[in-house]
Amino acid sequence: MKSLLIVIYLGFQLAFAQKEIKHQVYFLTDEYEIPETEESRLLLFLSEIENMDIEKISIYGFCDDRGSDSYNLVLSQQRADAIKEVFSNNEFDESVITNVDGKGEILLNVINDNDLYRIRGLNRKVEIIVQPYDPPRAKIEPPAKESTEELLKGELKEGDKIQLENILFRTGYSYLTKESKTVLDDIAKILVKRTDIYFTIEGHVCCTHGTRDAIDRKTKKRNLSLARAKTVYDYLADKGVKRYRMKFVGQKRKFPLGGEPELDRRVEILVTRIIQPKN
Repeated sequence: MKSLLIVIYLGFQLAFAQKEIKHQVYFLTDEYEIPETEESRLLLFLSEIENMDIEKISIYGFCDDRGSDSYNLVLSQQRADAIKEVFSNNEFDESVITNVDGKGEILLNVINDNDLYRIRGLNRKVEIIVQPYDPPRAKIEPPAKESTEELLKGELKEGDKIQLENILFRTGYSYLTKESKTVLDDIAKILVKRTDIYFTIEGHVCCTHGTRDAIDRKTKKRNLSLARAKTVYDYLADKGVKRYRMKFVGQKRKFPLGGEPELDRRVEILVTRIIQPKN
């Protein structure tokens, strides 16, 4: 009886650990461009999974039964690739995407003339399978170092670069979180007093192809790093930091840090000029 209970328990644990999250994206006939309504659904799905600790993501493309086998195989792969591109453009770590495969056509299971159009429409799809770590992995705390506030209060020189820690944005947007605004308030107070420094605010993004910028979901433009830098620029200006002392620039994904992907979604201050006190 005890052995049976252990087997049942282990089976339950395995089933629970293998819990998957699925999402389908549907396409028009012979198309691999994502329809607008389907892209909106996909972005909503990304918002739901963006804070999960994800082990792997599989992306599978399919076609309906029309067209040749070779044509359907190519089209289904193009559809899968289009979905992966959306993940990349919205700052998702591509290293967890383990499969991006075109599977070709899905054969009709129901022979009913009245249902053919609907069934074929459901078969023109990409299926996304998300496997989260369950339970989520423990986060590794970075080693302690001087805070942003301490660095800004200390001795600075031209060329110094200071990362604004705990300044976070919604994935795919340039909106500051509520907690980030509180942190930025303290930074603004220091910068209002530090009239001796001029600086450039640099925005960075993660996870895009090469050095490309990510897409700002609000404007649909590929300039998310610039939009985030400008958000910080405007916020500091509203808190009293003189605009003539500041510039802002988007650095796209030119300078990844090489660690966890979320660390590349960052804003930094580059000291460009120090005003020496008059004797």
